[in-house]
Amino acid sequence: MKLSDFDFDLPDDLIATRPASPRSAARLLVATPDSLTDGHMGDLVDLLQPGDRLVLNDTKVIPARLSGLRHRDTAQGKMAAKIEVTLLEPKADGSWSALLKPLKKVKLGEVVVFSEALSAELVGVADGQGQLRFNLAGDDFDAALNAAGAMPLPPYIAAKRAADDQDKEDYQTVWARHSGAVAAPTASLHFDPPLLAALKARGVEFTYVTLHVGAGTFLPVKVEDVTSHKMHAEWGRVSPQAAADIAATKAAGGRIIPVGTTALRLIESAARSGTVQPWEGETDIFIYPGFTFHVADALMTNFHLPKSTLLMLISALMGQQRVREIYDHAVQSGYRFFSYGDGSLLLPQETNRGQKGGK
Repeated sequence: MKLSDFDFDLPDDLIATRPASPRSAARLLVATPDSLTDGHMGDLVDLLQPGDRLVLNDTKVIPARLSGLRHRDTAQGKMAAKIEVTLLEPKADGSWSALLKPLKKVKLGEVVVFSEALSAELVGVADGQGQLRFNLAGDDFDAALNAAGAMPLPPYIAAKRAADDQDKEDYQTVWARHSGAVAAPTASLHFDPPLLAALKARGVEFTYVTLHVGAGTFLPVKVEDVTSHKMHAEWGRVSPQAAADIAATKAAGGRIIPVGTTALRLIESAARSGTVQPWEGETDIFIYPGFTFHVADALMTNFHLPKSTLLMLISALMGQQRVREIYDHAVQSGYRFFSYGDGSLLLPQETNRGQKGGK
C-alpha cells in the first residue's frame, strides 16, 4: 500500500470552518457496500435499531493554545518577547510537554507569563518540544487555563481564522467529562441533547470510553509505504463496566457502533485478544486495510484528510475502492469536510472487514 493510494482532490471551499447549527442539523452520508444515501443526523433515529450500542469518547478538550510573554534583562533594559505555546500532554510529574514558538529563544529556567494567574517555567527540552511546569495545579490550573487559553483548532481551520470564544462550546462534545485532549473526537460534535434523547427512546444504548486525543492526530504520514508508519501514542481507558456492556451487546446480537475513529481505535486496542477487555494505557494502534476488527460493526465518522491515517482506517473497514466511491460522492454532493464538517455512517458487511493486517 502506497501513500498515494489514499490521496484525493478536495476543493478548498468544502473545508468547514464552523459547525452546523444546531449540531444535529449536519448532513449524514449513509454508506453500505452497495448503496449511498444522503440524509441528516436526525435520521439516525430510524437508521439505528433497539439494542444497538453507540460507543462515545468522553474526553474533554482543554484550551491548549496559550499566548504569553517572557521577560529578560538585557543591556538595553528589561525586554519582553511573545511566546506561543500549544500544550500536548501532561507528564507523570505534573509538568506538560508543549510546542513553544520560538522554542530556541526560551532558556531553561525562564518563566513565561500567560495571565496574572498563570505562568510556567521551562524545565526541559527534547525532540523539538518543551517541558513546562506551571505555577498552579488541579482545579486552580483548570480555571486559569480556561480563562487564558484558546481552543486548539486543527491546522486547516486555524489557517483560515483564529479560535474564538464560540469554539470553546463548538469544539467540545456535549458529554465531555475527562480533561486531557488537545483535539476533539469530532464525529461526536454532531450530537445534541434532543438527538441523544430520541436515540435513547428508540432503545439505542450508550457506552462511554476515554481516549485523550493528541496533537499527533494531525501529523502527516511521511513514508510512501504506509505499513511502516509509526502512530503517536494516546492514553485511553475502557472501564470494566464498558467492556462488560459491549460484550453483552455483542452476545445479544446488537451492533457496536463507535462514534469516531478515536472510540474505534480504543475499543479495538482493548480487544486484540479477540474480545473486548477492560483496558487502560497508551495505544499506538494503526489500522489500515487488512486489519481484523473484533468489536466494531460499523462506524460514525466525519470526512477526513487526504493521505491521513484516518482515511486508512475507514478503508480498512469499507475497502479502499469503496472509500474512493464514498469520497467522490461526498465531494460531488458538497458535503462539508473535516472537524466541523458533516458526518457519515459506514456500514460494512462481514466480508469487507479484512483478514489479517494492521498493527
